[in-house]
Amino acid sequence: MRATASIPADEVAALKADSFGRIALMRDGSGLFVRRDLVHVPAWLRLPAWWLARREAQALRQVEGLPAVPQLLRWDGRRLDRSYMDGAAMYQRPPHGDLQYFRRARRLLRQLHRRGLAHNDLAKEANWLVLADGAPGIIDFQLATRGHPRSRWMRLLAREDLRHLLKHKRTYCPATITPVERRLLRRRSWLREAWFATGKPVYRFVTRRLLKWEDNEGQGPKP
Repeated sequence: MRATASIPADEVAALKADSFGRIALMRDGSGLFVRRDLVHVPAWLRLPAWWLARREAQALRQVEGLPAVPQLLRWDGRRLDRSYMDGAAMYQRPPHGDLQYFRRARRLLRQLHRRGLAHNDLAKEANWLVLADGAPGIIDFQLATRGHPRSRWMRLLAREDLRHLLKHKRTYCPATITPVERRLLRRRSWLREAWFATGKPVYRFVTRRLLKWEDNEGQGPKP
């Protein structure tokens, strides 16, 4: 899908706003959709905000037609429009004891990975949806990586995606964790260790000290 200009639409509800843009539920003549708007991003953050939105647009093109993920509608360099998915974040509608949810989520991950896409941000419960029919959905592809699905790098990233899913399964469906899944959860990759040693401290400094926001690792508001 080519970049196209955004079209007139009415805002239904604000969903999220941070230093990298504003996300809102919109409605036009075709129905509901979700818009990421970069118009009010501070000047010093416009380049990284644009880069993240462009990365998401590229990722959504990669999985065009795949169910249970958003479909790219438009990207004009300032606004990204994607299809609306009727559901709630995992922390809002926890799939306690729902083994079928996690089986379907694993199949969904396989489909993503076969398309040559690793999500890279599935530790956040906010990026997993429980759709209206109880099925899993995945959103927020700003950090996704594209590549050949059989490459060593993409296989490593795919395994990390799976480990994050299994962590959620361990939280909400602990009795169903298999011995193989337990071994995978214990097997920490060098990538994970490098992130916790270097990347995560930088991420926390930038988000908490510079940008003054806290996402609680994507698990929603804490009491």
